[in-house]
Amino acid sequence: MCSPQKSEQTEDPAAAEKIVNLYTHRHYQSDQKLFEDFERETGIKVNVVSASADELIKRMEMEAEASPADVLITVDAGRLHRAKEKDLLQPIKSTKLEANIPLIFRDKQGYWFGLTFRARVIAYALDRVNPAQVPDYESLTDPRWKGKVLVRSSGNIYNQSLLASIIASTGPENAKNWAAGVVSNMAREPKGNDRDQVKAVAAGVGDLAILNTYYIGKLLASDNQEEVAAGKAIGVIFPNQNGRGTHINVSGAGVAKYAPNKENAIKFIEFLSSEDAQRVFAESNFEYPVRSGTSLAPLLDSWGSFKADTLDLGLLGDYNRDAVMLFDEVGWK
Repeated sequence: MCSPQKSEQTEDPAAAEKIVNLYTHRHYQSDQKLFEDFERETGIKVNVVSASADELIKRMEMEAEASPADVLITVDAGRLHRAKEKDLLQPIKSTKLEANIPLIFRDKQGYWFGLTFRARVIAYALDRVNPAQVPDYESLTDPRWKGKVLVRSSGNIYNQSLLASIIASTGPENAKNWAAGVVSNMAREPKGNDRDQVKAVAAGVGDLAILNTYYIGKLLASDNQEEVAAGKAIGVIFPNQNGRGTHINVSGAGVAKYAPNKENAIKFIEFLSSEDAQRVFAESNFEYPVRSGTSLAPLLDSWGSFKADTLDLGLLGDYNRDAVMLFDEVGWK
């Protein structure tokens, strides 16, 4: 990694062309392949620091102007918004990014840009549930599903952003009632990741689960036959198709405020929005590409198109604190 330096310092232009320092929360093989492709195409070496989003944001705060970070990549618009609010990112202008990434998937002021998106859906037991009875997120509070709903903890950012979207769309009181209703219908105390919720449905612990779409792809592509069987045992519901649409969220990137290699950082994010890179994201990791017209993984294609919630993703960060408080109030552990 390059030596820490302040943004106002003048660099050796030759050195500036050779590296981009990436802080990333993502940990997928598809990403590593893309980093290698970028290095081959541009000659710019990608120096990677991997950690959780919270750790990376804290690190950038502590490093301040001495931070070597050029690009921050993380999952969830709420975290990207948090980095923006903490003044850790800088706005950029890029005609390529504006052309490749629809406005719904990027910060309106140019602080961050979505690279992929995922839908937070409802998985159901194929042999026990009529999907017509679960048309929306609100259906999960129906007493008929008492002891049947599986979901991970309230500490998970995906659930926090889902509840934040409900607060933004329907107001805090309705959001609180929804969260309380889900708690009353839980099959067990929240535990595990999204994959574990699907496994629990397959094992008969519950009948319905809230999860991100790409986890289903990972189960079906697993070398573990039990995971494959679990993935085959469930169907997928895209909620709220007759209303606001299914909640979506992004993985995204922003240029660090004190990026010592700003131009390389912009080139790197532009590369990740290219058609070839978007195809790798889509086919390798079962994520939805943000770039229109990019082919989907066959599994996602088999589910067909769906209506996505067009809520400003920045609001997921604005309402994150409120969502956490509501979870605490209703006892969502």
